[in-house]
Amino acid sequence: MPNANGHGPKRAILYARVSTDEQARSGFSLAQQLEALRAYASREGYEVLEEVSDPGQSGASLERPGMDRVRDLVVAGGISVVLAQDRDRFSREPAYTYLLQREFEEHGCALRSLNDRGEGSTEGDLTDGILDQLAKYERAKIAERTRRGMMRKAREGRVVVTRPAYGFRYNEARDALIVCEPEMAVVEKVLRLAADGLGHNAIQTPLFKEGVPSPTGKPEWDWSMIKKIVYNDAYRPHTFEEISALLAPEVAAMLDPDKEYGVQWYNRQRITERTIPESDGNGGRRYRKTRTFKWRPREEWVAAPVPAHVPRSLVDLARSAMDGRTGRERKYPSRPWELRDLMRCQCGRKMTTRTTQLKSGFRYYYLCPRAGKRTYACKQKCLRAEKVESTVWDFVCGMLKRPERIRAAMDRLIAQERDGRRSDPGREAAVWAEKAAECTRLRGAYQEQQAAGLMTLAELGSKLEELESTRRSRG
Repeated sequence: MPNANGHGPKRAILYARVSTDEQARSGFSLAQQLEALRAYASREGYEVLEEVSDPGQSGASLERPGMDRVRDLVVAGGISVVLAQDRDRFSREPAYTYLLQREFEEHGCALRSLNDRGEGSTEGDLTDGILDQLAKYERAKIAERTRRGMMRKAREGRVVVTRPAYGFRYNEARDALIVCEPEMAVVEKVLRLAADGLGHNAIQTPLFKEGVPSPTGKPEWDWSMIKKIVYNDAYRPHTFEEISALLAPEVAAMLDPDKEYGVQWYNRQRITERTIPESDGNGGRRYRKTRTFKWRPREEWVAAPVPAHVPRSLVDLARSAMDGRTGRERKYPSRPWELRDLMRCQCGRKMTTRTTQLKSGFRYYYLCPRAGKRTYACKQKCLRAEKVESTVWDFVCGMLKRPERIRAAMDRLIAQERDGRRSDPGREAAVWAEKAAECTRLRGAYQEQQAAGLMTLAELGSKLEELESTRRSRG
């Protein structure tokens, strides 16, 4: 790998990334990467300006706190090289690695890794491109191999969940679940309270007073946790005939016909996780992870038997009571909430609505979901719907009557955006225009490779989809 050329000190940024929360918690992989990078920088005479880490971040996206920090430092100037241990630490998507490389070159900075083979030659660049494709292939292969292995074990009747459901524990062989009596007693208590028609507060209050932690270890029981217990088929007993219809014959043959079993479901949803950067209101950025769930066809679901413990009649009664329970917004007269899903509390949470019945009639409020909580409490008081809606409406009307204020505010926002990461809008536009042209060139090259038999139609479709995604994200 060549040294950075030029006069003055050779300044480097060291970048390390791990892709799983387990690796992030252990810290071993991050420490090993940074140690190797420090040793290399010392040998090559680089002055290390900063060490940047991205713990628990996927290489399938560039939306990462550490990578954004690196890009900001490069734009500020004075950086000779950004170092990583392997090329796939920058990204496991070849198109993203290429875009980073071109972006850094615009600021006189090189993108280097300890396993580079480029050395500035055409043949070396080809080798690096192959390594990038192999990194992407490896990521897809590992994910597919893991999923297929879990499905095979599940079809054999073995439990392969990362974290057992509340009330269960792994057996010594870690291929089946056994009942955890203390937690299962809590499950039965929740089901009995739900069967009595009680709501969230009436269920979680006695649990809090008794010091019973939630499945996540917090003192508060969210409504979603209670619903998961009520509607989880792992707690609902099934007869031998019912469970046999869901299992492979060889798995059903290993069960006791005189016992009842719950059902642990697998492969019901396709989960896509993304990292989304947001403004923190102080000129910086914060990051939140979102998950998108998509239901798979019913015939693709896989069932595994687990021990049954609570009466089936109790589970059915709890579900019936919860299905028939009317929420407060359906129980009381409704009204047109003008700011529903639009208002946010000062703590950042989206404000919800509440209807209260008094002797004089009904009152309507906007409130923070954290208000009044025993943990993570918010001090924001409830806001009368009529007053806050009137205040917001007067403000909007005042702004519409003075369009020059809106124009000035928009000009300030545009100026702030320009003064952010990209200090030269014209230069930035030229850079991305060049990158768009490069995407077009790559599209033609991929099509020529497919026509020459060097690439399958499926691979061509994947490549074109990547380029189109890159073009849309930066267009």
